Amino acid sequence: MDKHTDQKRAVQYLYPPIDPFDQRMMDVGQGHRIYVEQCGNPKGVPVVVLHGGPGGGCSPAMRRYFDPDIYHIILFDQRGCGRSRPHASVENNTTWHLVDDIEAIRASLGIDSWIVFGGSWGATLSLIYAQSYPDRTTHLVLRGVFLMTQAELDWFYGGGAGKFWPEVWDRFAGLIPVDEQDDLIAAYAKRLFCGDMQTELKYAKAWSSWENALASINSNGSVGESPGEYARAFARLENHYFVNGGFLETDGEILTNMDRIAHIPGVIVQGRYDMICPPQAAYTIAKVWPACDLDMIPYAGHTLSEPGITAGLVRAMNRIAAS
Repeated sequence: MDKHTDQKRAVQYLYPPIDPFDQRMMDVGQGHRIYVEQCGNPKGVPVVVLHGGPGGGCSPAMRRYFDPDIYHIILFDQRGCGRSRPHASVENNTTWHLVDDIEAIRASLGIDSWIVFGGSWGATLSLIYAQSYPDRTTHLVLRGVFLMTQAELDWFYGGGAGKFWPEVWDRFAGLIPVDEQDDLIAAYAKRLFCGDMQTELKYAKAWSSWENALASINSNGSVGESPGEYARAFARLENHYFVNGGFLETDGEILTNMDRIAHIPGVIVQGRYDMICPPQAAYTIAKVWPACDLDMIPYAGHTLSEPGITAGLVRAMNRIAAS
């Protein structure tokens, strides 16, 4: 099955395109203004959508996983990316700033509690937010779980995934001198934050291409370059968070704190062949989360738009709506 056929099959599961009924720039302090939009039913069941990356930004397609007659859908661009400003900035940009921003959005919209929906880094942030504010989280719907552990970073940036994609890995790692290849996250950090725009763009595009090439189960390893502005924000923010271990106090902190949300109903939609966020993380937290259903999609990778992933997420939201 080719990529275009795959995408067409995914679209059939989605709700029709909808426009926001409200768009705003919200001042969250520390020099940051974030883009926030609302769509669907303003009196419906509230759901906040947390995009991946860090640095990915939200997109109109993300609105379409929810019945607009039932759900009040809130999307926002996290600090430093998308339409939020300043663009590609890592200053005052940590996991805990983002958790505070989510709470600020909820309070500003007068929402008492909501469903939290997120994939990849968005799943990480969803779990951390819920563990910080379990009384504000009614359900969790996660895709492609990432627990922000060193083992996961080692898998993706230390050569694990590269064993399946050696030619793509060689393009990514080969830009770095051999004597720096033992820590590619640190090596890329030097170049992504060097202050020379052309150098930053070169390495930002390489960083983004490595991830994009492995996202879909139908990938052949060849992807077009991301636009420079997007790639720079995506790469700088991801790298900043990964250099700092997600700003968590301990490795494995999310798993350690799962008891805080054991009672919250959850669904995990996980691609069996996810190269970016392998299924082990989803399986591990599902084992210690009594209220969670793990939906392992047999022929799927990491991408939100893959048919099995899309169908699983829409199915989960429709099931919650009917409950």
